[in-house]
Amino acid sequence: MALHYSDFSWLSLLILLLPFCAALTLATSSAMARWIALVTHLVVLLISIGLAIDFDASLLGFQYVEKSLWIATLNIHYFLGVDGISILFLPATALLFTAVTLASWNSIQTMQRLYFSLLLILEATILGVFSALDTIFFMLFWEATLIPLYFLISLWGVGANRRYVGVKYVLLMMGGGLPILFAFVLLAIQGDGSYIFDYTKLVEIARSNQYQSIIFFLLLFGFGVKIPLFPLHTWLPVLAQEGHPATIATVVGLKLGAYGLLRFVVPLAPDAAHSFQDLMIGLGIIGVIYGGVAALSQTNLRRMLAFSSLSHVGMIVLGIATLSQQGIQGAVFQLLNLTMLAGGLFLLIGFLHQRIGSTDIISLGGVAKTMPLLSAFFFFLGLANMSVPGTATFPAELLIIISVLDSYAGVGLATLFGVILGAAYFLGIYRKAFLGECRSEIVAEAVDLQTRELLIIFVMSAIILLVGLYPQMILDTMRTATDAWVELLQP
Repeated sequence: MALHYSDFSWLSLLILLLPFCAALTLATSSAMARWIALVTHLVVLLISIGLAIDFDASLLGFQYVEKSLWIATLNIHYFLGVDGISILFLPATALLFTAVTLASWNSIQTMQRLYFSLLLILEATILGVFSALDTIFFMLFWEATLIPLYFLISLWGVGANRRYVGVKYVLLMMGGGLPILFAFVLLAIQGDGSYIFDYTKLVEIARSNQYQSIIFFLLLFGFGVKIPLFPLHTWLPVLAQEGHPATIATVVGLKLGAYGLLRFVVPLAPDAAHSFQDLMIGLGIIGVIYGGVAALSQTNLRRMLAFSSLSHVGMIVLGIATLSQQGIQGAVFQLLNLTMLAGGLFLLIGFLHQRIGSTDIISLGGVAKTMPLLSAFFFFLGLANMSVPGTATFPAELLIIISVLDSYAGVGLATLFGVILGAAYFLGIYRKAFLGECRSEIVAEAVDLQTRELLIIFVMSAIILLVGLYPQMILDTMRTATDAWVELLQP
């Protein structure tokens, strides 16, 4: 697999700048902490956009590569690089964290320095997950995401059980990390006594590994907890209910587990992926239907969005499971969409919660009369959630559905039913929460989106609209990389 080295360590700059500035936020005043955090996120955003623009989509392999020996006796390297699949996740991540920082500007009243420093550290670990090309180095970033998330959930969650949820989330994710690590060790051990943790080399020799089936199930389970796959999803609605909306926006918007599925599970066990393709298809369609049905029965906006996310990620798993060009393109496209879509919806829920103090249907009603801008943007993002033509999710889900119909006609029809469920649960809960008469005095006196909040949601909505109208700019960036991904799976 081709490696294109960079003259400057851009990826290291992105990753190391964030914890350095996190230390600065701890050493300054609370008033300055959020400004340092915001400026840092913006700098990272600008650099990542520059890298995405400079990225040569026609080149095969990884670009901006940095590689140096880290642990010589085990042949572990400090190894970073991005390809057409991962490059766009860098600016998407930076933009989401910029939005989360602005959304938290006034809502965080306690331990502000610690909160904004943890956001910076979390962004660094997530960028590392998207950039690491050594499996042990990847695990370092993967597990490191749990440290800031534990404190963000436990200290600033809005539910009474937030500390319990923080512990549950971390323990479940650590439990999922163990089989991933074990699989990477099995992959690394070579018959001649040497070790290979280099992802680019492991992909090339993946078919020769005699433990492919074991590796496949270890990785599928490990990443499945994070995705989450049914029935490993129980942490998601609870986290959505108890956590701070800004924190949940990062967890739900950035589907690291699904990225692990397409980056590691299938390429590192290609023969097993073909053998157990029906299993992946089954897990995907169960997620789509179960998530939609569960969302339909919810009476809380947060839990509805959590199950909606489960349905969407089921669709992504279906795209990956088809092992086809259209399917993988649709899956990567939808992963990128969720950064803005799920992130934006949860940020809007956070703005609503700040004003009303609740996201239960019984406490709402008539929101559109007093908060028309919030209601309008929530409806627009809801249209994107339903994959209405003109929004970014439409071409992504169209690619996935066509790829599924081509291979599994019955599953494809069930997927279309899942799309109908998506319209049913969103429109139903929107009507009850936002339309009709004001049933609460708090709702009647609530103020609409302020300038800062309006800017956040406008930018995220504009991106969803722009990409929906011109999806080819995303597809062109990933085409060479997805071609190579599919070629790896050919018998």
